[in-house]
Amino acid sequence: MTGGNLPFILKPAVKDYLWGGSRLNDDFNLGADISPFAEAWVCSCHPDGESVVSGTDKPLSEVLKAHPEYMGTHARAVAGGEFPILIKLIDAKKDLSVQVHPDDEYASVYENGSLGKTEMWYVLDAKPGTQLVYGFNQPVDEKKVRDAINAGTIEEYLNHAEVHKNDVFYITSGTVHAIGAGCLIAEIQESSNLTYRLYDYNRMDKNGRMRELHIDKAVRVMDMKSSSSPRQPMRVLKYKNGTASELLTRCKYFQVERMLLNTEVQRNLATFQTGSNSFHCLLCVDGCGSISGESVHLNFFMGDCIFVPADSVALKLHGKAQLLNVSC
Repeated sequence: MTGGNLPFILKPAVKDYLWGGSRLNDDFNLGADISPFAEAWVCSCHPDGESVVSGTDKPLSEVLKAHPEYMGTHARAVAGGEFPILIKLIDAKKDLSVQVHPDDEYASVYENGSLGKTEMWYVLDAKPGTQLVYGFNQPVDEKKVRDAINAGTIEEYLNHAEVHKNDVFYITSGTVHAIGAGCLIAEIQESSNLTYRLYDYNRMDKNGRMRELHIDKAVRVMDMKSSSSPRQPMRVLKYKNGTASELLTRCKYFQVERMLLNTEVQRNLATFQTGSNSFHCLLCVDGCGSISGESVHLNFFMGDCIFVPADSVALKLHGKAQLLNVSC
């Protein structure tokens, strides 16, 4: 028996952080009137930047408050009644700050009940030689970290990893990290905007002030052990009629699959349905296509995020596209 909930496309909230570029407009044609264009929060109920339903002015949070059944029965989806994830597109023209995020327990106690932040990055593009920061290259302690920050030598202790298109990185809370210049990334994370900056290359904000650091908080939550360079997960493509898919990440916070849709020469279209356990968010990161079912037909393009409620109508996908399928 199929459900009756209908999918809809979201319009992102946009951010003009100083390290951003222009590719989210140039490549994804998002049409944001900002420069630099650093982030598009393509699926978000976070008060710092809410997505809205395309063609309306309704925030996603308002829709989900009216229809909590859209989130499904998964424990993460129903905990506290809040939407549990946030999906971003990130264009790092310059290096992001070296930073760390707290876990749920710390954030709940010290950040007014907020969620912590574990995240996953899927690399959409990377310039040759691009690197990211992932933990420390040797064990450190609080004194060593503070002394290195004061002396401007903290980069000597950071572990770097080379980045390539199609790479996957899973960044747990407590891991010191930074996205390097030249990365175009899709980020899936807990619904949190807690970032503790450890080091920011002495940069000024648009008002000519040094950007705030959060060293006291950072040293309380960071993992100070040595980190090995992150390994790419084993990925296996599974084929169905018109699609291939592979699991990128599965953790207690979210699950992410990559879907390769190619039905341009197919008579039978790819099928998709959510079931009752979780919503699904389909983020188109390449190509274009359409999704249709009883009483609904949506065309989607690169950069669009489709929210498919739990217990959706039976859906058919058509086109040639690459999508990230995010659920709980």
